[in-house]
Amino acid sequence: MNWKPGTMVYPLPAVLVSCGKTEDEYNLLTIAWTGTLCSNPPMCYISVRPERHSYALIKRDMEFVINLTTEEMARATDWCGVRSGRDYKKFQETGLTPIPSAVVGAPSVGESPLSIECRVKEIVPLGSHDMFVADVVNIRANEKYLDPATGKFELSESHPLVYLHGAYYALGQKIGKFGWSVEKKTTKQ
Repeated sequence: MNWKPGTMVYPLPAVLVSCGKTEDEYNLLTIAWTGTLCSNPPMCYISVRPERHSYALIKRDMEFVINLTTEEMARATDWCGVRSGRDYKKFQETGLTPIPSAVVGAPSVGESPLSIECRVKEIVPLGSHDMFVADVVNIRANEKYLDPATGKFELSESHPLVYLHGAYYALGQKIGKFGWSVEKKTTKQ
């Protein structure tokens, strides 16, 4: 069966993008059209419809923060995607905590396991959305997910939230790690 061309690359992270420079204009925007563009230098993108309230803030300030979300944040994540910052103060309405970012003026979300501070390099008009291509200028890891014994950041312990064709899901169990398919088997003696 063939379908009309569409956006079927799933699952995607369901993220909250924070923007704005002052407390009275801070806003949150739910986005699934986001991802990594380059490792070195670290770059990512978000795609936003020009009519969204956050679009003008991001375009004016040329910066934003991608905040990963969790199962616990699912209701707030969905709510921020269906309500406009023109009409609501989303941090207040959801109970999420705006915290100062280290490098950019936009706030980070205190409850997020990982906040990725971004500075826009280029805006690419694509059709229904414009893509904000950005340099990653700082990452804030929530210490709640640091393993005290190893010092390793355990993002999986945050129970990440993903978006899959109109619905939100939790991730399943780990089935392998990068490179496991070609690892040499050790023999037991």
